[in-house]
Amino acid sequence: MTISLPNALPTTRPSGCPFDPPEQLGQLRASEPIARMRFADGHLGWVVTNHALAREVLTDPRFSSRGDLRHVPIDVERFKGKALPPVPRGMFIQMDAPEHSHYRKLLTGQFTVRRMNQLIPRIEQIAEEHLDAMARKGPPAELVHDYALAIPSLVICELLGVPYAERAVFHERTKLMMNLETGDEEVMAAFGEIMGYLSELITRKRAEPADDLLSGLVTGGQLDQEELVSFALLLLTAGHETTANMLALGAFALLRNPAQLKAFTAEPELVEPAVEELLRYLTITHFGLQRAALTDVEIGGVQVREGECVVLHTPTANRDPEKFEHPDELDLHRHASGHLAFGHGVHQCLGQQLARVEMRIGYRRLFERFPTLRLAVPAEEVPMRTRMGIYGVHSLPVTWES
Repeated sequence: MTISLPNALPTTRPSGCPFDPPEQLGQLRASEPIARMRFADGHLGWVVTNHALAREVLTDPRFSSRGDLRHVPIDVERFKGKALPPVPRGMFIQMDAPEHSHYRKLLTGQFTVRRMNQLIPRIEQIAEEHLDAMARKGPPAELVHDYALAIPSLVICELLGVPYAERAVFHERTKLMMNLETGDEEVMAAFGEIMGYLSELITRKRAEPADDLLSGLVTGGQLDQEELVSFALLLLTAGHETTANMLALGAFALLRNPAQLKAFTAEPELVEPAVEELLRYLTITHFGLQRAALTDVEIGGVQVREGECVVLHTPTANRDPEKFEHPDELDLHRHASGHLAFGHGVHQCLGQQLARVEMRIGYRRLFERFPTLRLAVPAEEVPMRTRMGIYGVHSLPVTWES
């Protein structure tokens, strides 16, 4: 079979629409939904762009999430010719059962729908406080810093018991680590700093536990220091990085689609389906998800050999016309259930209910408070996170009639 993608995973978005996945991957979905791809380190694996096939891989236990089996699918200088670092103990999203099941079970009760709904009054308060600050300052505003990043960061800090005044430690280091242009030495230094901070924070929790999630994990006695630090890193990063980018990128998409924004503001009952449609349409897992075959597996009519990695390009799979009618259109009236923005199967995002609550409140209150909100710069000048692990905007300048 011809190698369909000989030069790693395409990452360039169409110039006319920064919300669409790379065009080459959409073309592949139509002609070769599971296709050969050479990874940046030379590994010969596969890329899946079809929704049904992606779901199939994500639920098949013959495909592994283990970090030590992965290869880098994108062409990035710092990864060339190098193996990925070992997976820290406790970093359960890069583990299979039974280790994954054991670790995830410790957190499942903390992220139920009921528990997340209990947070609604506090999330609404946080949103109001930041909207008040924007109104007092007056237009223009920078929506990422002033609003989108602040809401999930404050929520996850309070949930975990991380002093909000210390948030810069993980905000800045996480951004450095996720930037594909950051050099090896800078990445290792940032990683060392954030791990050192979290280790010291866990030590503080051990000495003076409080009523927060991290303190509960510490006093539970089922995790050692290294595992606790891994949990803290995973929850902090996932808890602010993903939702912050969805809030900002979703606001950008709505501002670029005035008819959809008008429907959103006119029909309060659209909030929940709008969030699901924005998750589907935008799918910020920029480079998709990855699994490795533990044995020879036939899928989509091809034989995936043991050890071969498969990239499930979720942004493209969520635009599959076999699953969603007119998938390249943003349609807030769409019933977008079944999208893969949170993954699928046993590794489906643990914090998805928290993210949904934050987005429902964040979008609704933003456009209720500032009904004349608009971009303060031409859309093509909005800086996109094209070289970051999570897609979004670096900044979103907005203005309104004060």
